[in-house]
Amino acid sequence: MSTDALFSSLRIGPLALSHRVVMAPLTRMRASVPDCVPTALNARYYAQRATPGGLIIAEASQVDPGGRLAPSTPGIHTPEQVEGWRGVVDAIHAKGGLVVLQLWHVGRLSHSSYQADGGPPVAASAVPASGSVRTASGGSAPFEVPRPLRTDEIPGLVETYARAARNAMAAGFDGVEIHGANGYLLEQFLQSRTNLREDAYGGSIEHRARLLLEVTQAVAAACGAGRVGVRLSPYGVANGSGEADPLPLYRHVIRALDAMDLGYLHLIEPRASGAGQAEVDHAGVPSAAELFRPDWRGVLIAAGNFKGDSAARMVADGHADAIAFGRLFISNPDLPARLRVGAALTPYDRSTFYTQGEAGYVDYPPMAGA
Repeated sequence: MSTDALFSSLRIGPLALSHRVVMAPLTRMRASVPDCVPTALNARYYAQRATPGGLIIAEASQVDPGGRLAPSTPGIHTPEQVEGWRGVVDAIHAKGGLVVLQLWHVGRLSHSSYQADGGPPVAASAVPASGSVRTASGGSAPFEVPRPLRTDEIPGLVETYARAARNAMAAGFDGVEIHGANGYLLEQFLQSRTNLREDAYGGSIEHRARLLLEVTQAVAAACGAGRVGVRLSPYGVANGSGEADPLPLYRHVIRALDAMDLGYLHLIEPRASGAGQAEVDHAGVPSAAELFRPDWRGVLIAAGNFKGDSAARMVADGHADAIAFGRLFISNPDLPARLRVGAALTPYDRSTFYTQGEAGYVDYPPMAGA
């Protein structure tokens, strides 16, 4: 199938895209340690993947030190981090590209070594994840039993997201994406297996959705609704997530978000809902974008193991407006150009996803003759 459907213009709020091949947010763990500041190497990586009018969703960045996943994940809560991100943004803009920053708090997946008081990480409820976490010293430790956020702490958390959004705009980003997927804090509140609360933020679907919606409202007020996207994984299993019956929960959430006139909704497809951590076989489950498209009037970005032909078909059929590519963008910095002409794609090296330095980061070559 021709990929022409991917190469028409698209408007997302105030942003004018020249094509519909989006770079998905990809954790690469190459910020400076211990201050989590993006560096010139990060700017080089993103500039390689920038195209005129092309949208990049920059990697998840913690909104607070206590929401950190690993020593070298970037943040957006200090002046130094804002300045570091400004260098990345400037490099993308110099290539004519557009870029939004994904706002992130990992909740129970963090560790006491990242907490200011040395206590356990926060979450919706005291439900630990299974597996291990990278500590501040770079070692490995089992996930801890998290501390449930007190109800009176939640307004402060909401403001933390809004402040991060303001920081992103100060760094020059064209917008922000709220990470509500993959088992991180906002999804820990959304889903019944991780939210056992009995207050206004737990129990019913309406109550479990409250935090995500309050965060989204605050972020939209901080930088303009048209510059805000939200990422969800309705059928996700990453990091111990998963709702027994996702449809009622996510239909409520998506309809509520739709009323806010946001820039876009970003849905992870069921076939990719392991976030690289698990093979997923959701037999009989339709495309998330196709399933929830009737509940969302705005721009919809779909992500999840797409190739050029399947991506073009998704857009041509009207199930999504743009397609986010992740791992293929790692190993093909000129991915839009390759998809346009049907060129061969360079395979990625998974062993370098979360390492340090240039290898597997900025050393993938463009296609011959480019």
